[in-house]
Amino acid sequence: MSAGDPKNGRDKPEDSLQVAQIWPEVERAECLARGAALKWASGVFCRPEHLERLSQYRKRESQRTASIHTRLKSMVQSYLEGVGWGLEQLRGARGELKEVSQALKRAGLESDGNTAGVKSLERMREVSVSHRQLLAAVSNLPRLYSVRSMVMETERLVESRRLLEAHARLMDLERWQDDILWQLYGAAGPAGSALSPEEQELVGRYFSGVGQLVDALGKELWAVVSSALALARQNPTPFVSAVRIVEREEALDRALLEERGGAKGHSRPLPPGRPRCWRASFFQVLEEAVSARFRSVSYLHTRGPGLAGHLSALQHGIMADLATVRHLLEHCVPPHYQLTAAYLRASHHCLHAHLAQVSSWDLESGEIFAVLNWVLHTYNSPDMMGQPELEAEMEKVELGPLISTEGLEQLQNKYVQSVRKSVSEWMHKALQVELQDWQRDQEPDTDHEGFYLTSLPTIITQMLEDNARVALMIGKSLRDQMIQMGLYEMENLLNRFREALVEFGKEHRRDPSKDKNKFYLHYLLASISNCIILKKSTVSLQQQQSSRSAGQFSRTPPNPLAALDRAVRRACRLVMDQLLLALQPLLPGLMTRPWLVQGDPTPKLCSVLELHLELYGHVRPPCRERLQEEAQWLLVVEYVRALMQKKLVCRGAEERRQLAQQVVQDNQQFREILHGLEGEGSVPEVNPLALLPVLADFIRLKDPNMLTLEVSGLAAKYPDISEEHVCVLLDIRGDVSRDVRGAVLDLLEQSAPPLPAGYRPIFTDILVPPSIMAFCLTTAKCA
Repeated sequence: MSAGDPKNGRDKPEDSLQVAQIWPEVERAECLARGAALKWASGVFCRPEHLERLSQYRKRESQRTASIHTRLKSMVQSYLEGVGWGLEQLRGARGELKEVSQALKRAGLESDGNTAGVKSLERMREVSVSHRQLLAAVSNLPRLYSVRSMVMETERLVESRRLLEAHARLMDLERWQDDILWQLYGAAGPAGSALSPEEQELVGRYFSGVGQLVDALGKELWAVVSSALALARQNPTPFVSAVRIVEREEALDRALLEERGGAKGHSRPLPPGRPRCWRASFFQVLEEAVSARFRSVSYLHTRGPGLAGHLSALQHGIMADLATVRHLLEHCVPPHYQLTAAYLRASHHCLHAHLAQVSSWDLESGEIFAVLNWVLHTYNSPDMMGQPELEAEMEKVELGPLISTEGLEQLQNKYVQSVRKSVSEWMHKALQVELQDWQRDQEPDTDHEGFYLTSLPTIITQMLEDNARVALMIGKSLRDQMIQMGLYEMENLLNRFREALVEFGKEHRRDPSKDKNKFYLHYLLASISNCIILKKSTVSLQQQQSSRSAGQFSRTPPNPLAALDRAVRRACRLVMDQLLLALQPLLPGLMTRPWLVQGDPTPKLCSVLELHLELYGHVRPPCRERLQEEAQWLLVVEYVRALMQKKLVCRGAEERRQLAQQVVQDNQQFREILHGLEGEGSVPEVNPLALLPVLADFIRLKDPNMLTLEVSGLAAKYPDISEEHVCVLLDIRGDVSRDVRGAVLDLLEQSAPPLPAGYRPIFTDILVPPSIMAFCLTTAKCA
């Protein structure tokens, strides 16, 4: 379709303008269509030879346009037909509405005409109501006159506890009252009207004693029910009568509710005071009676040791009352009462309230233990609620716990805190006793194996184990808490113990010659043995603790083993200080000319060392081996330190030979003293005694040119040796030239290996004294 075709609607521009003014969208759509047509035509007829097919395209587009026009016409036609049908429906509805409106107008006119006739009947209705009321009054006059006498007779029956007869008379009175009220209510008029206040007051005045009778009878009933446990052993007849009356009342309540609820139209109202729900009151009174039985148990001696007796009295009282309920009262009530289950529920609630009150007191550890043991074990044991005969009854009721989970946790925390206070006090006293033992003028006690010990570990171990064992009687959770608490207190004790050791050592150093310090070393060794015993107890406690609960009570779990290790290291350090103090007077005699000639004071050193090693035998392993190792290291370090003082410089080959031979002899004496150490299995990887023969070989070496190789081997075995140590050794030889010294030091600097893993340095503890430079300038006289 070309853009200039006059049949495209552009031959009437005024019509297009009017359409565009009415529907602006039409003009926009037409512009879009023309643009699309131009785009399409420019694409199809881009060459002159393509114009030959213009007629074919024109014919095809004409057919398509005609088809579109046909579909549009059919669609518009269907819309017009629908609109016409809707108009017809609206016309019919308008006609029907007009007829209904006319009918309503006629009904209104007829209703207005009947109003006068209805007013004339109101007087007749009033007369009819008055007649009915008079008829009801006349027919009930005999009953009304006999109400007072029946009330008085029923009162006498209630006072004499002839409950069934009294209840029968009361039912007659209530039935009369109900009938009269219904007659007056039915005579009052159509459904929806009610009695006037004057009529209600008149009936209430005649039957005023009925309500008082109900209260009096209920009071007697509940008195019988509350004393049912006592009556059951003597005469259960009043209790049976009370149950029968309760069931009658329940039946009456149910019948009245069904009658009033099921009636249609003009239904009778419920009588005054109905429904009474005396069965619910029966169980409420029973629960109050159980609570009164709880209150009857004496509270005068419930504190301190008397609390356990109070709980035992509660147990015996509950089980005695439960036996009475099961064997006597259960047969006096209908099966659906489930009296045993009701008693269990009531006693459980009373116990729950009572134990909550007891838990709020400021209880001590023994009292808390009694409560926890009674709640968690005694209450559910076969001696109480866990009896096989009670399993069926316990399944019927969901009692829940006697104390809530939060309450149990609070009680357990209070128990742990109370025990912790006493444990802390006992540990403090035990430590004071230990400090007093250290001042004794006698050797510490020994066990059957000959190891030193004091009373401290026995007291601490027994205390913690007893507390854990007692807590386990309550449960594993409390046992774990108790162990956790014990480990904390153990750590605190060991920290104080280490501080006491430090103070003990300071006091001894201030005056080592005092008589009371004669057994200072012995008690240090006893302290080390005590720590080993405490370590075994600590490990045993940790093994008893449940793996899932270890560390859950605190973000920072206790670490008594670390505190033990610190205390042992401090005690061992003090023991080594004492050994050094004993060796100190003899050490200056080493590496001197008299020592080189006579070998003195090595035998005295060996005797002192032997005496101390003999005392170390009273220490439990593995600390005994540790002390022996430390003594060996101390001896070698002090021996080599004496060598490094350069008190003896060799003057020739003969003196070097003598020096090396004396060092080897001393080493042999040391080994004889320490012969048992090498077989203990805990000898260090670098045996310090092996250093002395190496130094002797270094000094004995005849050819100084071989020192480079010797130093290389020495540095390989002892990588912590420094240039200062090697320089001192070279100085002691006295025959090393400057060139050899430089070569040795260069080799040592180049081959300084790193310290291997597990290597214990020995030369690091040996300080070399600073060398004194010779003053090389000539001296001059002062002016």
